[in-house]
Amino acid sequence: MNDWIGRSAPVRETAQTKKGMVWILELLVFVAVFLVGTFAQLAIMLPVQLVMMLTGEDYRAAAASGNLEELTAAAERMVSGDGYMIAMLFSDIMLILVVFLFCRFIQKRRLRTLGFVKKDMWKEYGIGFLAGFLFFSACVVLGLVTGGLKFGGISPEFSALIFVGWLFGYMVQGMAEEVLCRGYFLCSYARRYPLYAAVIANALFFAALHLFNSGITVLAFVNLTLFGIFASLYFIRRGNIWGIGAFHTVWNLVQGNFYGIQVSGMPVGNTFLTMNPVEGKELLNGGAFGMEGSLICTLVYVAGIVWLLKCKNRDSEPEPVTAAL
Repeated sequence: MNDWIGRSAPVRETAQTKKGMVWILELLVFVAVFLVGTFAQLAIMLPVQLVMMLTGEDYRAAAASGNLEELTAAAERMVSGDGYMIAMLFSDIMLILVVFLFCRFIQKRRLRTLGFVKKDMWKEYGIGFLAGFLFFSACVVLGLVTGGLKFGGISPEFSALIFVGWLFGYMVQGMAEEVLCRGYFLCSYARRYPLYAAVIANALFFAALHLFNSGITVLAFVNLTLFGIFASLYFIRRGNIWGIGAFHTVWNLVQGNFYGIQVSGMPVGNTFLTMNPVEGKELLNGGAFGMEGSLICTLVYVAGIVWLLKCKNRDSEPEPVTAAL
C-alpha cells in the first residue's frame, strides 16, 4: 500500500484487475481511446453544426450572397459564439462514454476504479468546486497586485442564462478530462509502474493535449504539466473523481466567464467581469494563453502540490470491493 504517497482506493482496485502493459503500449492505447472519443465528439457535433447553419440568419444570408469571404466570416462567427462553444463542451460526454466502455468491457474495471465513489459524492464535489474558485481567485488577486492584470469593470452584456449554459458545459468538459487522464490513464499506468511515474506520465500527456491551443508557450506547457500533477495528487488524496472534476470545472468557468480571462488560449464570451492583461507583463498574465501561461499560476500550482504532498489520503483504509458500483 505504501507506494510513494500511498495508493488510494481507485488505484488499489485497478491494480487488482488485469496486469498493466509496458509504457509504450499503455501510451498507444491511451492515444487510441482519446482519438475514438474525439471522433465520437465530432460525430455528434455535425448535426449541431448543420442545424446552426440552417437556422442562423447571418450564415444563410452569407450563403445566399455567394461571397466566399462573407461565408467564411459567418462560419467563424458561428463557431466562436456562445451557443456553439457550449455545445462543444457538452459533446465531451462522448469522451466520458468511450472511456467508460473501454474500462468496463476491455479492462474489466468497475466504475469505482475511475473514481466514481458514492460515499460523500456531493460533499466532495462541493469542496472541489469551492477550492477551484479560491485557487483561481488567488491567481487573479496576485495578477492585480503585481500589475499584470487591470480590472475593467462589470461586463454590460453579461447574461445569467448563458452563464448557466457555460457552467453545465464545463461540468461535462472538466469531468471528461479528469476521467480520461486521472480516472483512466493514471490508474491504468500505475498497475505496472510506481505511482509517481503514473502521476508524471499522465500530467505530461494532459499537457500535450493542449499543444495546439492558441498562444501556447513553454511556460504554459510547464504550468499545464503542474496542473496535471496537482490534479493527480488531488484525485489520489481524496480517493474519488468528484472533487477534482469540480475543481477543473470551476477553474475553467471562473477564469473565462466570471473574470473574463482566456481559458488555455481560448477566448470566451458572456463574461461577468473584465480583466485586461497589461501589455509587456506577459510573465504575470500569460499573454494570449491566459493566466495559465503566467508565473503566477506556476506559483499557485506549486503551492497546491506542496500542500497535497503533506496531506494524507482520505481513503487510507481499504473499503470492501463489494461496495463498488
